[in-house]
Amino acid sequence: MFDHVKFGVRDFELSRAFYLQALEPIGVTVVTDWPPNGAELSQPGGLSSLCLYQTEEQPAHLHIAFMAESRDQVDAFYRAALGAGGRDNGPPGIRPQYSDRYYAAFVLDPDGHNIEAVCHRAEG
Repeated sequence: MFDHVKFGVRDFELSRAFYLQALEPIGVTVVTDWPPNGAELSQPGGLSSLCLYQTEEQPAHLHIAFMAESRDQVDAFYRAALGAGGRDNGPPGIRPQYSDRYYAAFVLDPDGHNIEAVCHRAEG
């Protein structure tokens, strides 16, 4: 739904590594590096991107939800994000408060931002 989201991080290299590992299951890679401390991440041929840059500012925490093509991708995102140093903020599962097809997982990134992968498809 968005063209791009750009936000500052305290430790660029740590956050870059976190997002690349956490979002690898849904095909996200580096599209552009902006030396010395910035990068744009997206799926190949994607229409939206996530832009990170080093800053000392203390921005408010964000909630960013990434579309997954399958529930397996949501599960893989969750494992990859935890493996990248993310903290659990809600394991994979149906979120009936949103809909009976809202399958999502939530992790906190190195700056405490709530990062989600969600699949709206029925199981199977």
